Amino acid sequence: MQILKALSCLLEYPDELLWEHGHELQPLLAQGAPELAARLPHWLARPLMDQQVEWGETFERGRATSLLLFEHVHGESRDRGQAMVDLLSQYGAADLALDRRELPDYLPLYLEYLSCRPEPEAREGLVNIAPILALIGGRLAERESEYALIFDALLALSGSPLRSHSVGRQVAGETRDDTPQALDAVWEEEQVRFIDDNATACDSSPQQHYQRRFSQDVAPQYLDIAAGGPK
Repeated sequence: MQILKALSCLLEYPDELLWEHGHELQPLLAQGAPELAARLPHWLARPLMDQQVEWGETFERGRATSLLLFEHVHGESRDRGQAMVDLLSQYGAADLALDRRELPDYLPLYLEYLSCRPEPEAREGLVNIAPILALIGGRLAERESEYALIFDALLALSGSPLRSHSVGRQVAGETRDDTPQALDAVWEEEQVRFIDDNATACDSSPQQHYQRRFSQDVAPQYLDIAAGGPK
């Protein structure tokens, strides 16, 4: 499902490569995410720096919209560490190995993994995280973020009946965790590490999250995505 590679790219920290070649993703998006394909030209017409700021404010302020999947399932419990190990084993079973220091539950990375799996397996992988996708998408929709379109596109591809509006009532009653007061409270907490420093770790810089994670090349250049290939 190459469209998952395209959606992974759009969820990444925006960079010059995406802004220069992102329009080449549009034909692929049109096949499985037409609403997102229609918005893509307007998205890419924005100043890159403005979009980078928006990305940081959307995904790096607070935990409610974190792109780390297990943040929404296990929080800071010890179960999160084991879940990370299990996911790394899943990547290894597919003959994929991370070639950079990054948490394995980072959503764009997981989408890259699914994009190189057979379509039934890829859809099953999306179904498994559908409640998380709906929750993040719902919070983004509540904040009127266009990034919610990506999460609805992923839910549609999974075949799940869930959408961002499915959790509208729940997220409407939540207390925002991206306010200055909430962020100050988080900084006062002790940092918790779930993986040894010598293993896969998360770099705090969003730019360092970007692209080329697996030793097997499963994250093609944008031109390669547009050109087609195994689905």
